Amino acid sequence: MTAHIIFAWCMLLGSISVKVQKTNRMEQVVVLTRLEVKKDHGDQFRKLLSAYVNSAVDNAHNIMAEAYYEEGSPEVLWVIERWSSETELEKMKNSAKFTPVKKLFEKELAQPVKTMYVKDLEPLSKEAWRREPGEKDTPVTIMLFVDSQEGTEGRFKEVYHTAMPQFRSEPGVINYQLSQLQDDSTQFVTYEKFRNEDAFQYHLRFPPIQPVIDYLNSSIKKQPFQAGLHRLIRFAPFSK
Repeated sequence: MTAHIIFAWCMLLGSISVKVQKTNRMEQVVVLTRLEVKKDHGDQFRKLLSAYVNSAVDNAHNIMAEAYYEEGSPEVLWVIERWSSETELEKMKNSAKFTPVKKLFEKELAQPVKTMYVKDLEPLSKEAWRREPGEKDTPVTIMLFVDSQEGTEGRFKEVYHTAMPQFRSEPGVINYQLSQLQDDSTQFVTYEKFRNEDAFQYHLRFPPIQPVIDYLNSSIKKQPFQAGLHRLIRFAPFSK
């Protein structure tokens, strides 16, 4: 089993290399990595991922790096990274600082690693990504995967283009980002971080969200759209 996992890790590194060859090495890169670990390995995996994420955040070329587990499914882990270029991502993956993450693959995973490269639409600045909740906040992070019906993806982007400035100006919003998967233009993911549960519930009632809800109820491949919603709990970087 160990050899199989190490092979999977090599394939992941190979995927990164291929991406570097195919795209502009100076272009910002956004990577979402999903790991599902066996329940008895969860604490160790979180510790190793925390060390990696905190090292990444301290790198001058990193825009943001965070690690989460899913609410209700703590064995499902997500690492979300944004780097100034794929060259810098590649350097990080080949550095000694990545050693703790490599050790993850010496343990058994419940599912193969899933890596997704996405392109941010109307991207945020590094300063915006580094914005943190207040001391009294109890942040809620939502990730929603949207699989659009072919031919409707342009309309989805237009709906979000109209709504995004209003979403980002909500007093309870910390970050709000829409991204499109690089390998499939019909697939999107939203990243939404709110100061607390009340702020999230306010967002769901906010009038500008209605055209988005209408699209999700009528123009995605599989209903209900809520099946693509993930509530995330951050465990790295450490609070400062």
